[in-house]
Amino acid sequence: MQQDRLSDWLVKHDLVHRSLGFDCRGIETLQIKTEDWDSIAVISYVYGYNYLRSQCAYDVAPGGFLASVYHLTRIQYGIAKPEEVCIKVFAPRNNPRIPSVFWIWRSADFQERESYDMLGISYDNHPRLKRILMPESWIGWPLRKDYITPNFYEIQDAH
Repeated sequence: MQQDRLSDWLVKHDLVHRSLGFDCRGIETLQIKTEDWDSIAVISYVYGYNYLRSQCAYDVAPGGFLASVYHLTRIQYGIAKPEEVCIKVFAPRNNPRIPSVFWIWRSADFQERESYDMLGISYDNHPRLKRILMPESWIGWPLRKDYITPNFYEIQDAH
């Protein structure tokens, strides 16, 4: 099975996306608009991408967009090398909202929470979107490139 088949299927059905090329392992990366992500996520699952290998997020540039990245795998019995695709969804820094895929791939639960905790991306319809690493009282998003580190630290048992 060719790696670009999901992209071809999306083109055939007039679903807007942009190919960002292939990585060194031959895995295609697609850019999906935020408003199209919930429907394309369902389509991807129905198309056979039944495993969310990982979800992560990053700050593209200071003052720029935030990106949520999904690595999807098509797991089938008897196939030694499963088909994979990488999907990037970009959100504006001032209101980073992306539809949650928790209801499609349950493994997105903690991964989306970590992206929220570190970068402030809100995942719409996530059932438990709250901080997972930082205390609830923490102000700001530590992995944003424009984050200013507070000048106080609470160090316990630092001897």
